[in-house]
Amino acid sequence: MAWVLKMDEVIESGLVHDFDASLSGIGQELGAGAYSMSDVLALPIFKQEDSSLPLDGETEHPPFQYVMCAATSPAVKLHDETLTYLNQGQSYEIRMLDNRKMGDMPEISGKLVKSIIRVVFHDRRLQYTEHQQLEGWKWNRPGDRLLDLDIPMSVGIIDTRTNPSQLNAVEFLWDPAKRTSAFIQVHCISTEFTPRKHGGEKGVPFRIQVDTFKQNENGEYTDHLHSASCQIKVFKPKGADRKQKTDREKMEKRTAHEKEKYQPSYDTTILTECSPWPDAPTAYVNNSPSPAPTFTSPQQSTCSVPDSNSSSPNHQGDGASQASGEQIQPSATIQETQQWLLKNRFSSYTRLFSNFSGADLLKLTKEDLVQICGAADGIRLYNSLKSRSVRPRLTIYVCREQPSSTVLQGQQQAASSASENGSGAPYVYHAIYLEEMIASEVARKLALVFNIPLHQINQVYRQGPTGIHILVSDQMVQNFQDESCFLFSTVKGTLHVCVCLKMPES
Repeated sequence: MAWVLKMDEVIESGLVHDFDASLSGIGQELGAGAYSMSDVLALPIFKQEDSSLPLDGETEHPPFQYVMCAATSPAVKLHDETLTYLNQGQSYEIRMLDNRKMGDMPEISGKLVKSIIRVVFHDRRLQYTEHQQLEGWKWNRPGDRLLDLDIPMSVGIIDTRTNPSQLNAVEFLWDPAKRTSAFIQVHCISTEFTPRKHGGEKGVPFRIQVDTFKQNENGEYTDHLHSASCQIKVFKPKGADRKQKTDREKMEKRTAHEKEKYQPSYDTTILTECSPWPDAPTAYVNNSPSPAPTFTSPQQSTCSVPDSNSSSPNHQGDGASQASGEQIQPSATIQETQQWLLKNRFSSYTRLFSNFSGADLLKLTKEDLVQICGAADGIRLYNSLKSRSVRPRLTIYVCREQPSSTVLQGQQQAASSASENGSGAPYVYHAIYLEEMIASEVARKLALVFNIPLHQINQVYRQGPTGIHILVSDQMVQNFQDESCFLFSTVKGTLHVCVCLKMPES
């Protein structure tokens, strides 16, 4: 055993000697003053090992870079995102820089690309209700836009466009091989979207985002290339300068140790890479000189419910929601869910719920919907999903009188059981739910139930004592007893139809 241990010591000492000898050459070749870790990593053994790993340039080399000429705030901690203060309505330059290496993306060499610049909410909660927030801003500031391009000051941009239905976005074409600068103006301020107006520093932050696309096979700019954004706050004129000065004075009062926890203020703001905005590839796909038809599609979708549905006998509240009588089912597909949202006047949320099936939508709680859609629309959507309709003010039951029954009888109170005609067949009644309780509503819903063109109904009568015809007025409708039964008959003239209602026999 001692002999074996001694042999192990000899072998070990020999290996150590050989290893020391192999390392001694490094110092002789490089010299004591030139030794560095980079030189060691340059040895063939390390080169072979690193050849399978991606280089830094391969993983972190975006094709474009966007630089906004506005200083960043000095009051931002080291690992937080930069924050830039802007003045309302002031023009700020965004430099569009080609950052490609030689040979990168040859398919766009010598060609134009499209960029969309938009101002969006930084807060995720406000992103969910972006449409409502922007509609409210539009109502308070008619004719204004949240974001504009200062075209006279811009350089190298071509075919600038603004979408009338998207006040927070602008688009243009540009050549990456040429100098390009887009000057933007933000017209909304951060405090306009806060419940209480405290001042600029308490306002909500925005984001400036740039999405760039190249042409596809059809010549449409829908192939995404690059996206980047930065965080901003917008103040009233001169307010950003005062806020920047205040932050700088606060930092000067801090100790050197505290200053090390904060970023320095830079003269320019570099937009950092991010995911493309959800509707970026589809919002601006037509590059023809004429206005893109997609600009008006949101307005068309909101008008997809015909007014004639307001006369439906199925009680669903006001006219615009009459087509929404069908409750969404858990088995509803994504397309069926989108159609249900449109019919129920939730067209502004079709994009938000674009991947939701019926089961997905029904799983959302009331709190989820209020957070996503806001209090008003969230509660309305929750009630629609649960089929919580308002109870009608008045319900009447109407049945078409058989042709054989031509003699009008006196008014009698309807019995609770179903009456029968002369042939012994039971009458089949239709329920009509009245909300407005006016004569025109009765005519409208009778026309829909019995397939009579509304414009042909001249008058609606009610049979009175001794068979007289009494004109149905708003006051008479308001005095109908709830759940009254009527027989319905028509008297056709040359152009018009007179409708007569009478009480059935007991």
